[in-house]
Amino acid sequence: MTPNARRLLRGYGPLLALMVVFLLMAVAVPTVGKDVVVRSAGALGVGEGEGQVTTPGSTPVGAPTTVDGAAGQPTANGAPAKGAPASASCPDRKQQVTGDPYSPPCIAFSGDNGGATSKGVTATDIVISARLLKEKGFQQTLAALAGADILDQPKDIQRTIQALAEYFNSRFQLYGRKLKPVFYNGAGQEIAELLGGGQAEAEADAVKSAEEIKAFAEINGATPPFADALARRKVLAFGTPYLSREWHTQRRPYNWSFSTDCSIITESTSEFAVKQLLGKPASHAGDGLQGKPRKFAVLAPENPWYQQCVDAGQRIVTKAGHPYDQRIAYKLDLATLSNQAASVIAKLKSESITTVVCGCDPVFPVFLTAKAAEQGYNPEWVITGSADTDLDLVGQLNDQEQWSHAFGVSYKGTYRPLRAGLGYAAYKTVRKDEPAFAVENIYAEMYLLALGIQLAGPRLTPETFEKGMFSYPGGAGPFGTWGFGPSSYTPTQDFRVVWWDPDGISPYNNQKGTYREAFGSKRFRSGQLSGGDGGLFRR
Repeated sequence: MTPNARRLLRGYGPLLALMVVFLLMAVAVPTVGKDVVVRSAGALGVGEGEGQVTTPGSTPVGAPTTVDGAAGQPTANGAPAKGAPASASCPDRKQQVTGDPYSPPCIAFSGDNGGATSKGVTATDIVISARLLKEKGFQQTLAALAGADILDQPKDIQRTIQALAEYFNSRFQLYGRKLKPVFYNGAGQEIAELLGGGQAEAEADAVKSAEEIKAFAEINGATPPFADALARRKVLAFGTPYLSREWHTQRRPYNWSFSTDCSIITESTSEFAVKQLLGKPASHAGDGLQGKPRKFAVLAPENPWYQQCVDAGQRIVTKAGHPYDQRIAYKLDLATLSNQAASVIAKLKSESITTVVCGCDPVFPVFLTAKAAEQGYNPEWVITGSADTDLDLVGQLNDQEQWSHAFGVSYKGTYRPLRAGLGYAAYKTVRKDEPAFAVENIYAEMYLLALGIQLAGPRLTPETFEKGMFSYPGGAGPFGTWGFGPSSYTPTQDFRVVWWDPDGISPYNNQKGTYREAFGSKRFRSGQLSGGDGGLFRR
């Protein structure tokens, strides 16, 4: 590891340790956008403002709408259904939470919510389980590597979830109910489960959530075995780690995550490669490779749910006439990442690979770029936006000479400083102390939960939750552009093209090294990317 990388690891160790999304699923996500303006809450915890609404089966946004408290269905003429308690759309605002870039349209409600409409749902509560894990081994190893202690403990996560539950209870329309978090010490280990093991423990924790706690949803459903076990027991799980579109649809409507599904990552990166890179010289490579015909290698974890997405990408580029020259699967194991990186770089160099597409976790590129520098290998590095590798403070950990040849796609919005995020602001409206470092990630997952509950209407079930999410008109802000629809269980809707400037000052932490935007900061949905480099590496 280079001295610069080692210095940065020491300086940002607590953040890096929390950002190993593939391994710990706890991220400190920088955010930007308007500050949330909190108005006084009404009788059901709804702020004030003007409102119009889209709910399951409703008319388009902008039509006068009410919610029928008896049947849970909207009416388009402003009148309640026959025999239903009276209700009305918000008279004074469009957004449920004024100033929130992801806010659903405002809904007002009065009447009968149907009581116990589903497991974990009563007339007054929506039970949300939260698995707490106190893992050792990997966390301690990573902390030692980073030169810092892990900041977040289970008590910090618990306090943050409780505070954010209070926030959503008072701001979102939950039809007379409130989120009721129930915490428990899990038997499982996220590391083992993310590596493909820990099935028995994941099953035991799912039984705890579904049969003992009788939860409607689990907010920490952050591994494939655990999320799958919850889905089989009809509990909604939030936090699935970059799994494919197929994985989610096979378990619908139970698995959701704000982390971009790897099918979208594959499609966006492949579109970028096909339209801008394939069949052209490696103009952004370093000494020894610059200007040579591009030869591609794709790196991704060996887990089958990630390799499924690599398969999909390979089909796209093969159809375009340029199959991968190398495809390398690596093991998500911190103890061996350095040795794996040395072997991978040696192979790529021997094959004269000019362009490395890194569908990686945040740690592997630190070792890859260090080993590439040691071996005098200077390829282009294509960023896929996976596992927050498109964050400034992650890019700052890589060898900077190597990363000065990095470019690709990102799904996030523009940066602002730490503690300027939506999650942090929401927490501070409830408590005066400090939230967990992972507050932005926790906030985003809980936002999806609150969003679906509001849009489901008063008769809450997993099926109406899904229908409500598919009716969401969308939003754009610090987490990128959000929306849902059939087969879409993560919110990412578009991407931007970025490149690494090692001398630029990051707005996130005021340190050297930042991602710059190409194409005049334009964002692209699938199929919209034009040709040309859009100003890559042009200061």
